[in-house]
Amino acid sequence: MSASLALRGATVVDGTGAPRYRADVVIADGRIAEIATAGSDRAAADRSIDVTGLVLAPGFIDMHAHSDLALLAEPEHLAKVGQGVTLELLGQDGLSYAPVDDVTLEHIRRQIAGWNGDPAGFDWNWRSVGEYLDRLDSGAGIATNAAYLVPHGSVRMLVLGYDDREPTEDELERMRELIRVGMTEGAVGISFGLGYTPGMYATSGELTDVCRTVGELGGFFATHHRSYGAGALEAYSEMIDVSRAAGCPVHLSHATMNFGVNRGRAGALLALLDSAIADGCDITLDTYPYLPGSTTLAALLPGWTSAEGPDGILRLLADPAACARIREQMEIRGADGCHGVPVDWATVQISGVGDTALNDKVGRTVAELARAAGRAGDAFEVYRELLIADSLATTILHHAGHEENVRAIMRHPAHTGGSDGLLVGTRPHPRAWGTFPRYLGRYSRELGVLGLEECVSHLTGNAARRLRLRDRGLIRQGYAADLVLFDPETVRDVATYEQPRQQAKGIEHVFINGVAVIAEGRHTGALAGRALRRAEDGRVGTGEKP
Repeated sequence: MSASLALRGATVVDGTGAPRYRADVVIADGRIAEIATAGSDRAAADRSIDVTGLVLAPGFIDMHAHSDLALLAEPEHLAKVGQGVTLELLGQDGLSYAPVDDVTLEHIRRQIAGWNGDPAGFDWNWRSVGEYLDRLDSGAGIATNAAYLVPHGSVRMLVLGYDDREPTEDELERMRELIRVGMTEGAVGISFGLGYTPGMYATSGELTDVCRTVGELGGFFATHHRSYGAGALEAYSEMIDVSRAAGCPVHLSHATMNFGVNRGRAGALLALLDSAIADGCDITLDTYPYLPGSTTLAALLPGWTSAEGPDGILRLLADPAACARIREQMEIRGADGCHGVPVDWATVQISGVGDTALNDKVGRTVAELARAAGRAGDAFEVYRELLIADSLATTILHHAGHEENVRAIMRHPAHTGGSDGLLVGTRPHPRAWGTFPRYLGRYSRELGVLGLEECVSHLTGNAARRLRLRDRGLIRQGYAADLVLFDPETVRDVATYEQPRQQAKGIEHVFINGVAVIAEGRHTGALAGRALRRAEDGRVGTGEKP
């Protein structure tokens, strides 16, 4: 048995939304062993910390994380544990690294290098979901707990490659079987990336068919839907229809209603959700508390350009006739990659490059790069040349959000927090380092958009219910001791667009599985996380294999 620890005088905000209360909380053997009235004799322990004035909350759950490689390649993972995150949901946007075969892995590594990097000398010693989860549990450990979604785009690539067509019945059954196996090995659901190839080629019927398998196993689907621009409401509606038809819960990823066409339309989205929920649909969503989005520069391209993978894109970008078609779609009609809205190059800011020789491009918009080159009327060519020079690895900030939408959506009772944080690049989006303290500091304390108890419940208990966590996400006796202690008067994000890799303030202590990972604001070096796996009953337990 490990030594017990009492957190004395904590202000407990338990993740349910209930009023705060003061208590002494004892941690022993990785769990919450006792919750006692502050100052009582019940909370005996081997040692104690006086945490008077600090809020004790469940550890924050990042419902949209891109840490699939970072957890393995950069073990300290200060970006997340430094802001109180104790669990991350991986396998997002329909593209990740399991299940794969050798050929598919190579394609995916190139396609999403802008999201996750492609570490030199990295050991890709897995192919299945189960092997990936085993890798997370091997070695010295990982910084946070991690749950995984089977990525639909990766599955589709395994079965159909990049083909833009409907699967045959045999191919569809093969996809369902890969998903079934992945969930049997511990995945909690499936993710769709309907803005990315090859996921964007799937019809509603295909999505419904695979979601039936997910629903039967007690999982849910998380979706980057088809459009966040002109067709956003229709895209959300499609996902609700899939949920209804498949009998499978849906989680709407980064549901921000960005782009100028959606200014002030958050109310229409929320009315759509409320109507569906009242009709019996099981819906949750996540957002990040920032205005700009973040993705790869290549993601702005029309979907048809990706039919032959990354090499096919580069061939098209070298073809004048193809580029004329691409440019017309992007700048005049609005390509699907631009969510149906003509691209505004002044809103597309370079945040990272794969080739360090291109570092001088970082921090500047495509429009600024064009002006600096004396080609103000030819921004598309500057865009094209950068994609080629960087072999598609460039990442961007897309400045297209609206504050009124951000505030309205985060108030919804089905809301959870998701950073969508990219951890690679010269200047990654600051949400990777600041999402959860920004909710607590700016939107709760400063703006009062959410009360403290409500805000914490969105970042913990709401997410735990969606994930069907057996014993995490709330402060309850017997639950795993995934806990964060923060100063409610000082907690805030300090990561900026110019200097994004800065640890948040006011996060004083973080415990993962009862182990102190952050102590007095400093990383202890502990790696206490584990892979959390779906069990046979659909619940997600404490790391045991199903």
